[in-house]
Amino acid sequence: MVGDGTARAGLAIGFTPFEARAELIVRVAQLADRSGFDGFGLAEAMGNAAPLVLAEIALTTTRLELSTSVLSVWSRTPAALAMTALGLQRISGGRFVLGLGASTPELAEGLHGVAWTDPVGKLRSVMQAVSSLLKGQRLPEPAEGSRPLRLAVATEPAVPLALAALSPPTVRLAGELADRWLPFLWPRSHLDVGRRLLQEGAVEGKRSELPQICPAVPLAVGPDDALAERAAARWLTVYCTRMGSIYPRLLRDRFGYAAEVDALLAANVDRDVPVLPAAARRLAEDVLVLAAYEDATAAARLWMDAGADQVNLSLPLGASEEELSAAVLATAPAPDARAIAT
Repeated sequence: MVGDGTARAGLAIGFTPFEARAELIVRVAQLADRSGFDGFGLAEAMGNAAPLVLAEIALTTTRLELSTSVLSVWSRTPAALAMTALGLQRISGGRFVLGLGASTPELAEGLHGVAWTDPVGKLRSVMQAVSSLLKGQRLPEPAEGSRPLRLAVATEPAVPLALAALSPPTVRLAGELADRWLPFLWPRSHLDVGRRLLQEGAVEGKRSELPQICPAVPLAVGPDDALAERAAARWLTVYCTRMGSIYPRLLRDRFGYAAEVDALLAANVDRDVPVLPAAARRLAEDVLVLAAYEDATAAARLWMDAGADQVNLSLPLGASEEELSAAVLATAPAPDARAIAT
């Protein structure tokens, strides 16, 4: 492994790649830092360059561990990824985690202009190359006829590598090569399934320890149960209808929630304000943190009880800054977070 990879105990919080308000992201991260959170993650898609926003956060926070919860392996060369990681590790004073993922064909081809071929092989080659460079070693597979080079900057402190993975082959790859596994919309009741896949990968990689299990869990909270359920319905309808086929297929076929997904979609035909039908409640409670504000911290910690080493809460889609701040304070680990944050 690159470092010891140990996730800080407790809770992290952050944004999906669809939050584009950079100044708001920085302010929310600063609030999370004051409120006792252990980490902050920011994924990247087609909006802000996540490392640049994290650099700004690094300079204005003191305790948060900072993570690119998903940087696409198609978006940068392994050397660019490694140099970015080392720069953020220096700026943050050793608080950085490099999170990588395969992203989607639409983003790889439509935004980066790179053909989507053999995503598992691409993940493997990039992770191996980045790991080698971060250890001060030479690039393992340079272009044919080229002399392999190493980075000319210090590679300490070590940068943990995290992998966002959902398919069995990529979860096994996390077990083989990553310091942390970052699943998203993976049911809490099936964390043991992921652990078994990680174990299979660890055996393949001849590793004695598993990666830390650090699920990214959508946060559906509100001042009361009704508003929390509305947030849950929005999360689930968006990811079951507008984010490609991977999430509905994952929930329906692999985890047995076909009836719940069908009920959710049927209840929200032609609705402007999404609703969570009773028939989909079991799904929502298994893949989200669903609670009124007063119960939010306890609901988040259910994931730790289920075997997570760290829980990465994903803040609600499209919420106002007031709503986001309320969600941060409701789930903050510090019991007096409201006083600390002001």
